[in-house]
Amino acid sequence: MRIVSLITAVAVVSILYVLVFERDVLEGFSDGQNIEELANDLGDGPELNSGANVITSKTEKGKKVISVVVIESFAKTIDSAVVLRGETAAARLVEVRSETSGQVVNEPLRKGATILQGQVLCSLDPGTRQATLADALAGLAEARARVPETQAKLDEAEARLTEAKINFNAANKLSEGGYASETRVASAKAAVRAAEASIASATAGFDSTRSKIQSAEASVAIAKKEIERISLIAPFDGILETDTAELGTLLQPGALCAKIIQLNPIKFVGFVPETELGRITKGSNAIAKLINGQEIQGKVTFISRSADQTTRTFRVEIEADNADLLISKGQTSEISIASDGTQAHLLPQSALTLDDSGALGVRTVDDKSRVVFIATDIIRDTMKGVWLKGLPEKAKVIVLGQEYVTDGVEVQQVFQEAKN
Repeated sequence: MRIVSLITAVAVVSILYVLVFERDVLEGFSDGQNIEELANDLGDGPELNSGANVITSKTEKGKKVISVVVIESFAKTIDSAVVLRGETAAARLVEVRSETSGQVVNEPLRKGATILQGQVLCSLDPGTRQATLADALAGLAEARARVPETQAKLDEAEARLTEAKINFNAANKLSEGGYASETRVASAKAAVRAAEASIASATAGFDSTRSKIQSAEASVAIAKKEIERISLIAPFDGILETDTAELGTLLQPGALCAKIIQLNPIKFVGFVPETELGRITKGSNAIAKLINGQEIQGKVTFISRSADQTTRTFRVEIEADNADLLISKGQTSEISIASDGTQAHLLPQSALTLDDSGALGVRTVDDKSRVVFIATDIIRDTMKGVWLKGLPEKAKVIVLGQEYVTDGVEVQQVFQEAKN
């Protein structure tokens, strides 16, 4: 019984082998093919690649040639955009803080409210600031009132000096002719010195009055500025990010009144590697795509000339219109910055492969039907395929079977229409 079972098992295995592995030979035999040809082909029948439907066929000389699917691709000029990952940022963001002490006397504004430039956010109790201003104004008026008096004294001293100099000159000439005594000359000289001292005193008084005026003017300016500081206003149009200070809150210098953000225009901030920096110029067109699919057009307004010490990348800013305020600060975005056009081929992503060194590229077929690997760079990935640069203007690219051939192998081409 064991021998019969063993013989039956061997027979079943043999039949299965012929049915599975030598099916072509069996079919040829059933079609009446010469048994000697079938015997020659028995050891190395046609190969079948179930993953790509790539088969080997025999040429007239008995040489096996692999069939591959090829498309004839032509280069097109496209914008080779620089693609960055970034986020949105506010055009302006400021914290309005108090410069003086005072109690808030107005009702607070709530966060999210639209604010106009110059609008009062926090109003402080003026206290005695008006009285201080009035006192400074009175001091200024008093100082200015002394100007005519000091000016008159100065004019009088100058007149006396002129008279004393005339008398001194006359006495001096008379003394030279023997008509005046030396005592008279000395008296005239003393009068000149006294007049000069009076001018110095009057000038000092005038300068003192002018200094008092300047001091009073400074006091008035300080008092007015202090009154201006009790009204904390919005420096630009924007939106409140926080509530303004609550009614009755005592603000000290440096205390926060409110935070304002400006979202129009909106900024898109990304970081470009140094290898791509030369492809971006200020004023270039850019498109930012948000996670929700919304696309916004803008222009490059800033390119940093100082690299980040950690990532060795450069900050790039794009400004775009956001009049409807639908875009908020901190949203993730994909930024595409237009660059010079380049020649590229649109090919299915499945055509990409690696060579023995790990380089990314595609396998093509030359005029002698032999395989040639060409390394390429991906410019852009789209729904229709990938745009590749590095290929000649016209190329026959293997899109099916490229994984089963190597450089220099002769292949049989099965052309497929390109879907560009």
